[in-house]
Amino acid sequence: MSTLAHPASAAPPRELQLQISGMTCASCATRVEKALRKVAGVAEASVNLATERATVQADPALDAAALEAAVVRAGYGATRINEGDAPAEAADRPSAGGLPSWWPIALSGLLTLPLILPMLLAPLGVDAMLPGAWQWLLATPVQFGLGWRFYRAGYKAVRAGSGNMDLLVALGTSAAYGLSAYLLLAHAGHGGMPHLYFEASATVITLVLLGKWLEERAKRQTTEAIRALNALRPATARVRRHGLEADVPIRQVRIDDLVVVRPGERVPVDGEIVEGRSHLDESMITGESLPVARSVGGRVTGGALNAEGALLVRTLAVGTETTLARIIRLVESAQAAKAPIQRIVDRVSAVFVPVVLVIALVTLLAWVAATGDWEQALINAVAVLVIACPCALGLATPTAIMAGTGVAATHGILIKDAQALEIAHAIDTVAFDKTGTLTEGRPTLVAVRPAPGIAEDELLRLAAALQRHSEHPLARAVLAQAEARGLAPAAAQNAQALPGRGLQAQVDGRTLALGSNRLLAESGAAAGVLAAQGERLQAEGRTVAWLICTDDAAVLGLLAFGDTVKPAAAPAVQRLQSMGIGTVMLTGDNRGSAQAVAAELGIREVQADVLPADKAGAVAALRAGGRIVAMVGDGINDAPALAAADVGIAMSTGTDVAMETAGITLMQGDPSLVADAIDISRRTYAKIRQNLFWAFAYNVVGIPLAALGWLSPVIAGAAMAFSSVSVVGNALLLRRWRPGRP
Repeated sequence: MSTLAHPASAAPPRELQLQISGMTCASCATRVEKALRKVAGVAEASVNLATERATVQADPALDAAALEAAVVRAGYGATRINEGDAPAEAADRPSAGGLPSWWPIALSGLLTLPLILPMLLAPLGVDAMLPGAWQWLLATPVQFGLGWRFYRAGYKAVRAGSGNMDLLVALGTSAAYGLSAYLLLAHAGHGGMPHLYFEASATVITLVLLGKWLEERAKRQTTEAIRALNALRPATARVRRHGLEADVPIRQVRIDDLVVVRPGERVPVDGEIVEGRSHLDESMITGESLPVARSVGGRVTGGALNAEGALLVRTLAVGTETTLARIIRLVESAQAAKAPIQRIVDRVSAVFVPVVLVIALVTLLAWVAATGDWEQALINAVAVLVIACPCALGLATPTAIMAGTGVAATHGILIKDAQALEIAHAIDTVAFDKTGTLTEGRPTLVAVRPAPGIAEDELLRLAAALQRHSEHPLARAVLAQAEARGLAPAAAQNAQALPGRGLQAQVDGRTLALGSNRLLAESGAAAGVLAAQGERLQAEGRTVAWLICTDDAAVLGLLAFGDTVKPAAAPAVQRLQSMGIGTVMLTGDNRGSAQAVAAELGIREVQADVLPADKAGAVAALRAGGRIVAMVGDGINDAPALAAADVGIAMSTGTDVAMETAGITLMQGDPSLVADAIDISRRTYAKIRQNLFWAFAYNVVGIPLAALGWLSPVIAGAAMAFSSVSVVGNALLLRRWRPGRP
């Protein structure tokens, strides 16, 4: 494996994705990974058997053609995937010549049926055995025509110094076919007909072809979420330029273009409505089942379906920067990634085929030594080769992850990577930020209390001066109240934020600061007669901010803010607790306000007056106590805590920084989705464990039975085909999942 040194001045590695063709089992995926890692300039490579994609971290100067060539040398095909490409739909593509993809199975079945029919009729007393020559004529095109793919892929594996499922099938069926051909020739002219095994070789090939076709169809269903999201992208947009409207390809739309969205059309871009009002169906993007009202000034998301009204939208984001494109990238990234548990499977797969070949050889020699019957010994060795299928092992984890992340995305839960999905199932503590997460995040100014000698309007005017350039929810509440009273904010200079405390600026020749109890204590100012009022308001759950003149450490007054608890917050906390998950509130608000909200929601553990820089430390302390912690937040100040948690969960109603830091993003500001995210993680991880158990158990039980002569090659072939299909089918049961189910 090549490695890259990345000094501080070097460019970081870029990510490349390749579509890999020709893989049939976990051993193939392992070999492609090894081939890619040997390319100079590759830092890391990961191959997902279910998606048939390779994700490569490589030097920016590395040409993708070098990666494709390495994969071809390993015996497989590779094509560079460009961002925005839809998932391949191999199972539904017609094969060469325009024939449907199932034609080889149908033809193989027609040729094989006369061979196995006598075996099915024999218990009924019907002797319909075909002459040996006819059996040979029927089995040969199946073996060397329809089964040629196994020889080709097996040869490439041997040439690369490895093995795969195709090699096992080719060796097993060739042994059965070769033994039958030998017996047919040896008894020619002697009268009578020996027992032949043409039906075994033909049936195994037919069943394996059928199993792979069913497997491909099932795997395709695991990527339906990505295809559904891609289908939301309109190919064109109706743009108004210089008073004229014209339909243009979506790639030609630019920022600030005016886009016309007619009733019944999908919104082609992210933007802001400048004319019109309507209802938009955003269910495929946010998981919100009901249409949402939008009017002038409202934001719209590309892919949403416009209902009854015509809209004129000013473009804010296009192409890869739209919300829909980011969602697709997140889902694709999660589906392509490997879960940590997959490493166990990779180690097993690396030695699986050589071990099976050794077991088959031992079976052959042991039966010969014990019975002297080469014919029976060879048939038992064939059964070992046929039943040993590493496909189920390779598909167990990725198919479950694809199904789980896909269904979660359709309900507004974006899981960024497989690691977050795997860890989330074990979460036992959820730490919530308060404002904007458990509360609406739109506080209103409920009390203005000036100090003696200060007019109420003057206090509000000075506070508005400090807040006029801030985007904080409390600032908007102050400015809204000042505007309602017709007050013009004073001019402020040299404004600066005081992290975790408030802000200060020069106003009317004085240095004023507006902030929390911590700011009041650090300033050395005395609250005086306002102290009791401040305590009472905080006890009522209000957030109190103090206006202080720092020049003489004088308190000019206080402002009290109230925020509304989200209707879904209390049920969300109760559901988490019913799942055995503890809840904690981490907030920068004062203790009185925090305790009031916590009491309303049923949260028993509260940490208030926590600075943004200290939130990450608080999360780390929870983890140090042996807890597996998820942090839920929506603001820039929550980003360090999201990163410090075992799993960060961000509300998309918050900032981009929080969303980029988190492992899971909730597309609605609904705290009940936190329990849903943990629930789908638990169910997905349960499917992974079920799949791995059955995949391992299948081989642990099946190989010894075949070696002991208790399974014929036909039964072994059927079991092999069934194993892969059953693993994928079990993963697909996750598509039934719905949010809010107990």
